[in-house]
Amino acid sequence: MTEQHASSSASYAEAGVDTAAGDLAVELMKSAVSRTHGAEVLGGVGGFAGLFDVSFLKSFERPLLATSTDGVGTKVAIAQAIDKHDTIGQDLVGMVVDDIVVVGAKPLFMTDYIACGKVVPNRIADIVAGIARACEATGTALVGGETAEHPGLLGPDDYDVAGAAVGAVEADAVLGADRVRDGDVVIALASSGLHSNGFSLVRHILAKNDIAFTDRLDDFGGQVGETLLEPTRLYTTPLLNVLGDPSLGGAIHSLSHVTGGGIAANLARVLPVGSWVEVDRGSWSPSPVFRVLSDLAGSTLESSEGTWNLGIGMFAVVAPEAAAGVIAAIAADGIPAWSVGTVSLSSRDLAGFEQGAKGVDGGAVRLIGSYAS
Repeated sequence: MTEQHASSSASYAEAGVDTAAGDLAVELMKSAVSRTHGAEVLGGVGGFAGLFDVSFLKSFERPLLATSTDGVGTKVAIAQAIDKHDTIGQDLVGMVVDDIVVVGAKPLFMTDYIACGKVVPNRIADIVAGIARACEATGTALVGGETAEHPGLLGPDDYDVAGAAVGAVEADAVLGADRVRDGDVVIALASSGLHSNGFSLVRHILAKNDIAFTDRLDDFGGQVGETLLEPTRLYTTPLLNVLGDPSLGGAIHSLSHVTGGGIAANLARVLPVGSWVEVDRGSWSPSPVFRVLSDLAGSTLESSEGTWNLGIGMFAVVAPEAAAGVIAAIAADGIPAWSVGTVSLSSRDLAGFEQGAKGVDGGAVRLIGSYAS
């Protein structure tokens, strides 16, 4: 039996899979993952499935579960290029969990999946530590995950990350286009940079200009790769604080996470059919990273509005009388916020507006004016 086990293990190692490295990676990440666990998490780290006690849902009149899944995309190529892996996990959590709060739900738990060509324990631990820190910051339990070694399919330093999360919301508290009214104010919440979208374009622009991720650009404020790896801002906790504030109860009617598809398309998804908004570019100034990349591409900021967030990571559509209070509350949590436009249900020619996106028949949005300098 011992000889057979050793032979089997040797064969697997010869195939490029190091189970001992996988076990070490789990040991290194344990403490970070455990910090995301509250009393609702049962079983700890290492089980075949994560367990989460949802007894509290008995107090709901009609509990709904919200779920989301996503990855980080080609941003991981930059982390690999400069060998910095401790921030990419926050990007993953932001892309997944902040989609859940869009419907007004509180995230409960998350799982992650890392596929790699070779398990390097410290690298995997860095990735998961980033995931765990962001889960802790958003009140989300990291209840499980998987690290899969794929030699021959991925190079030794290659990896990809993905995740899924589940949240809960009372049925009559679900946010969406049906709550939006004529005269509602559209509030922008500032992004921290590129977040996790449009990096195929970023990489293309840099390659055409013979700029490496390890190069330094004064206009970028330092090393190119480190600037581009600025983690995705997390909006869940500040937005849940507003949703749970009795003085602002019901103020937010819909939310839009500005990810793939850009500014207008994502906002249009959370507006009712027949409504329209003109977003005033002059109400904000895109940060240098967007301006430098546009200059390198020989294009305008306006031409990338369907790819990059250009400084807006989330939209909140709110009752007009509560707009100032919502802006102040979000700012108090460290996120700049400002008004960019007003929802209208009046009849008008919608030529030049973006109408709906990703299969959603929503409202109409167009950007007007010039960006602030």
